[in-house]
Amino acid sequence: MTYVRNAWYVAAWAHEVVADRPVGVRVLNEPIVLWRNAAGALAAFEDRCIHRLAPLSLGRCEGEKLRCMYHGLLYDRSGQVVEIPGQEKLPSRLRVRPYPVVERHGWVWVWMGEAAAADEGLIPPVMGLDHPDYLLGHGQLDFAAAAHLVNENLLDLSHVSFLHASLQFSEAWARQPPKFTKHERSVRTEWWMRNESLKPGERVDMYTRSDFYVPGVLVVTDRGYPLGTADKLNGQEPNLEPPPFNIFIHLISPMTERSTRYFYCAGSHRGHGEDAVRARDSLMGLAEKAFAEDKMMIEAQQQSIDSTPGWRFIPTINDRGVMLFKQIVEKLAREESTRSSQRAGAEGRADISAARTSD
Repeated sequence: MTYVRNAWYVAAWAHEVVADRPVGVRVLNEPIVLWRNAAGALAAFEDRCIHRLAPLSLGRCEGEKLRCMYHGLLYDRSGQVVEIPGQEKLPSRLRVRPYPVVERHGWVWVWMGEAAAADEGLIPPVMGLDHPDYLLGHGQLDFAAAAHLVNENLLDLSHVSFLHASLQFSEAWARQPPKFTKHERSVRTEWWMRNESLKPGERVDMYTRSDFYVPGVLVVTDRGYPLGTADKLNGQEPNLEPPPFNIFIHLISPMTERSTRYFYCAGSHRGHGEDAVRARDSLMGLAEKAFAEDKMMIEAQQQSIDSTPGWRFIPTINDRGVMLFKQIVEKLAREESTRSSQRAGAEGRADISAARTSD
């Protein structure tokens, strides 16, 4: 499966990476060590000491530096070796790969592609635990399945009518095709659900909007409007000034080819007062049950795929979002490949030119 590399992937919750305690993670099958200096500033580089490949996540933070606790090599925040116990000469080539890393919205984001192309403006606009206007619960799961299967599960929410039948979702999720819109790095999906209940004792027309961003970040919001609004607007977008009553944030990070880490938040806007507290608690209970059902099905799906050589995906009408997102990913991946080839060609020409000059 193709994944975009020039993108920001969530590697960890920010509160899990504390000063003086390195954290080892894996993204796109690359081992990464996350750590903070004494002032709390983040650093990230490959989790392999250049000496004997010992994990640096088992190392020790020393102020602005990280020491491998196997044979004592000391690294600065750029990944450069600055000390080898008992050795005076330190070749400049002794360094590990650093990764651009940013703390935002309560998560640690790592750029997995070309460092020079890292653009913080491409971090998806999500609401996290540090947002003052939202009251959110949070959690995470690890799936024994490929990340693209988890992404596809979230891009085709028709499954909630059946996989999550115990949670009493309406079959309208499957039988009423939504509106899809493709953007440069995201897919938007919109539904109107008539005569739904957002809170006990109140029936509304519910407008749900989901935005799925590269590389695998989903924001879903629910808003309620007086009955008849959906028909009055003929299915078009309503006034979005009222804050959403429900909000879900899903962040999908491929660890290996067959393992995925799933971060999530759920809750409500604080403007809903006590209803926001009840919504958060209700949504977290719902999310934990629903995501456990997703995990069970997706892991079983992965096993079935692995045992069925030559299997081919058969799209249905509700896979429109899946197909649009796939188009975005494949286009970005092609552009990355083209830039990489051009850069390699330029470097090769420069090497030839330098060799001729030296002759």
